[in-house]
Amino acid sequence: MGALAGQVAIVTGASRGIGKGCALELGAAGATVYVTGRSLRPGDSRQPGSLEETCEEIRELGGRGIPVRCDHRNDDSAIALFERVEKEVDRLDVLVNSAFVIPKELTSGRPFWETPFSNWDDMVGVGTRGAYVAAALAARAMLRAQSGLIANISSSGAAEYAWHVAYGVGKAALDRFSADAAHELSGQGVAVVSLWPGLVLTERNAAAQQAVPGLDFSRAESPRFCGRAVVALAADPERMRHSGRALICRELAQSYGFRDVDGRLPPGPLHERPAR
Repeated sequence: MGALAGQVAIVTGASRGIGKGCALELGAAGATVYVTGRSLRPGDSRQPGSLEETCEEIRELGGRGIPVRCDHRNDDSAIALFERVEKEVDRLDVLVNSAFVIPKELTSGRPFWETPFSNWDDMVGVGTRGAYVAAALAARAMLRAQSGLIANISSSGAAEYAWHVAYGVGKAALDRFSADAAHELSGQGVAVVSLWPGLVLTERNAAAQQAVPGLDFSRAESPRFCGRAVVALAADPERMRHSGRALICRELAQSYGFRDVDGRLPPGPLHERPAR
């Protein structure tokens, strides 16, 4: 049996990228994983990946995935998700907030005054506000059991310039939310953390390697590396010692002893990005 057998997780933004990687690892560890996003079936998006495909890969790893179409811009959609989980399984052990919209201007090198105002709504509205709403709904379920883990997918962009003004503002706010939410949940068994992956070879990055010169994708993390960090934290009976902190996935790998799917220890957060 896996380390998380019998547990229930929700992973937002799990049709592709880091969210999918987290869902796969949680499923492989024995959790029942509700995976959310807007792309339910293959072909629902111009991007590769769908919730049904993620759940099929979870099944192949021996786990159970449940696809739920959910638009995390819409509070009613998020509320319906958590009501469904409560009705079907009446427990929630792990929430991973990975839903994020990447506008095409993110790596364009254009300054914020030359990019659409909608970039703010895409990155802060979905990535930060969506995490706030999902975490609030998750906390209500977790407090009944006095146990749980909320992991917010952030980045070193919270502490240094990374790609776009709205991106950095959103990640800094996400880390501040993790810290303050942990403060309010202190003593109640629910840990809240931010996680900093490094450069991740997501489907989007794999397709765009030549379009972003100056980045060495040969040492990039797989999307599942961050998922292994989530599993390690969820399985740790002393995880509350991490609550409120921004944690680097590479450092967690060193502490807990896990490695990426190819056995490597990736270099960690991306600090040097191509100049604009």
